[in-house]
Amino acid sequence: MTNEKYIQDLSDIKNMMEKSSRFLSLSGKSGIAAGSSALIGAYAAWEAMHKENYISQELISVVPQKLLIKLGLIAGITLVSAVLLGIYFTHESAKKQGRSFWDNTAKNLLLSLCYPLATGGLVGLVLVSKGLIGLVAPAMLIFYGLGLISASKYTVTDIHYLGIAEVILGLIASVFIGYGLFFWAIGFGFLHILYGTIMYFKYEKE
Repeated sequence: MTNEKYIQDLSDIKNMMEKSSRFLSLSGKSGIAAGSSALIGAYAAWEAMHKENYISQELISVVPQKLLIKLGLIAGITLVSAVLLGIYFTHESAKKQGRSFWDNTAKNLLLSLCYPLATGGLVGLVLVSKGLIGLVAPAMLIFYGLGLISASKYTVTDIHYLGIAEVILGLIASVFIGYGLFFWAIGFGFLHILYGTIMYFKYEKE
């Protein structure tokens, strides 16, 4: 009985250490919301491109300034919507679990995610300035995936696998130039919805 008690105590200590070092309040609903926002944004971008008769399957392409501004606004609105919805659902999940929404672990997670994302954003701007439009979507997917892989050590391991999937998708997109919006919708849209659904049924559904 003594050995069993020691084993149970060690298990409890391990669980306490994991809870203190990992942010476990990520909500599956936030993933679904982010994916849905991305799909709406992708559709809005496709509509804008269609209206401007902009179709290019070349690596180097000049995007009309008017269209470029529209696409930038769509991307900005989509990003803000996804972030706000993610914060809301994650805050609700943390409150439901009785956990702190903002602590050192959450800060570490955010920093680990932001460094690759910020780098990817700068690379994207450089690509646009050089007219390398065909590589923008692949680069964003790859850097986002690397950010998720980096941040996964501070949260559930499911994020790690989502990051790997995003990187692989980005590499595939870099081969099929001209289908960036399609791969963007898959990576930021459908994969997030799939991930969010799995997270919800795995960790949240009672």
